[in-house]
Amino acid sequence: MPRMKIQLTSARDDGDWTWRAHGARQPKGSIGRDLVPDGAAVGDVLRVEVDQFMDGIEVTSVLRGQAERTGAESLEIIGSGRNEPLVTTKLTGRRGRRGDDDRRDGRREGGRGQRRDGDRRPRRDGEGRGDRDRGPRSAADRKDGDQRRGREDTGRDGDRRGGRSSQRSRTAATADTKARARRLRPRRTHRKAAIAALPEDQRRLAQILVRDGVPGLRTAIEAQNKAAEADGQPGIPADLLLKLAERIHPALRSADWQDRAEAALAGVADVDLRDLRSVVVAAESAFRTDENRALADQLREALTARVEREQQTWQAEVASAIEEDRVVRALRLSSRPPKAGAPLPGPVLDRLAAMADASLTSETGQDRWATVLDAVALSPVHLRVVPAGLPTEPGDQLLDVVKRVSMSVPAIAAAFGIEPTAPPRARRGRPRG
Repeated sequence: MPRMKIQLTSARDDGDWTWRAHGARQPKGSIGRDLVPDGAAVGDVLRVEVDQFMDGIEVTSVLRGQAERTGAESLEIIGSGRNEPLVTTKLTGRRGRRGDDDRRDGRREGGRGQRRDGDRRPRRDGEGRGDRDRGPRSAADRKDGDQRRGREDTGRDGDRRGGRSSQRSRTAATADTKARARRLRPRRTHRKAAIAALPEDQRRLAQILVRDGVPGLRTAIEAQNKAAEADGQPGIPADLLLKLAERIHPALRSADWQDRAEAALAGVADVDLRDLRSVVVAAESAFRTDENRALADQLREALTARVEREQQTWQAEVASAIEEDRVVRALRLSSRPPKAGAPLPGPVLDRLAAMADASLTSETGQDRWATVLDAVALSPVHLRVVPAGLPTEPGDQLLDVVKRVSMSVPAIAAAFGIEPTAPPRARRGRPRG
């Protein structure tokens, strides 16, 4: 049986007490005077056993024999008992460092580490410093020297890092940098107001409805009735609760839609189009007030304007990718139109198919071949593409891609000697337990 801590909040005239969960406002209820210990006062904390029902929590017994701890628990640190500093330091001497012996030997022989004649490196022509002016250099001389060193350093660094840096920059430039649209995050202002407007005995029912719907309510009623039957207690009337749920559910659904619609209208410029369309589709079941009708009309107009802008931007992006000769990006963009049933113009489709034809040749690498073919299979020109050439000896990885997309490009699959077949469906895992 579940247990919890409750705090007594007040005493009624009939002798019963009211309580709430210790340290929280909810849940709360009442407890019979025969269960409360003698000498209890408002503010006392009790450990009790409870039964949870659809309409609230019932206290069945009070657990005794354990005093409530008022002070915080703490651990005493004894330590070693010796008075020692908390931080210790140790300085390392200079002896033993690399190069110290060589410098000391040099000072011992020549004062400043002079080399012997036999150790002196012969100078190359033009390396002598006897004729150089040892006076202070002018600003122009220093500038020329710095520029020469900068060019030399740049050349050396370019030899080491130029290849990988340029490759990374090209990869970053070709990546699709368009940010993913944000999802709809509605508030629950109208939902909470609708639940608060209901009688107190119906609020628990409304919370289950907004969370799980009517099917979830049926499941909760069946589970509670099974538990009551096991304890030998009568069950709750399911038909009565379901009729009550059908009566209050439309108002809750309308309030929930109003929360979503207001959030969608506030973020209509950047919220995902799928979320906006789902709110517009659900508007038909939310027409309970004139306010909701007006809100639905505003949302439809805003969604139409947003789709038109997205459509123009999409066509411009496809045309730009074609102009830049980025065939894979152009193919993938062409397969994601914002406005359903609005294809690209005919000339754009012709250029897109011609680019795909020229990219699929016998000299194209097989990895590139597979990438372009995968993009072609999802594009609107998948039936118009005719490769300029096929690989001489296609590998297993390329053949697997051809088999996977064979239904979308049957002519290309036949050129590889592969009969178009639908890909196998993913098998669902068996439920555990």
